[in-house]
Amino acid sequence: MIDSHWAPWLNAVIGGSLIGLASGGLMLFNGRIAGISGIFHQTVAGSREAWRWMFLVGLVLAGVVAVLLYPSVLPAVSTASPATGGALKVMAAGLLVGFGTRMASGCTSGHGVCGLARFSLRSLAAVVTFLTIGILVTFLIGVVGGRA
Repeated sequence: MIDSHWAPWLNAVIGGSLIGLASGGLMLFNGRIAGISGIFHQTVAGSREAWRWMFLVGLVLAGVVAVLLYPSVLPAVSTASPATGGALKVMAAGLLVGFGTRMASGCTSGHGVCGLARFSLRSLAAVVTFLTIGILVTFLIGVVGGRA
């Protein structure tokens, strides 16, 4: 990671480029869409395709390596204390995200990165919905939570 004091946008450019390369490579070399929820679902459902396992293991390992090399990458982990119900909130959020990805027939990686790149109207509708709801919920949390 680059020191964000000097170039706050550089980490996003590097990360976005890596996501683009990974999803483009999966499509080019394997003919598959890099939708994380779909890859995860098929793996949990019993798929024995090695590339799915490697993809998921790579996601986890990349996160572990990032945290080991740059502990400040995930500062929110320390704020999720059991005393404030942080762990329950994180679990509830994860379940809601999982439910939403099943309802939308995909996640932001599948629709936002891969679907929009293929000019999918269904993906465009999903991304507009994701962003609209995300902005609305953030606004409501700020207003209702008194953070605005």
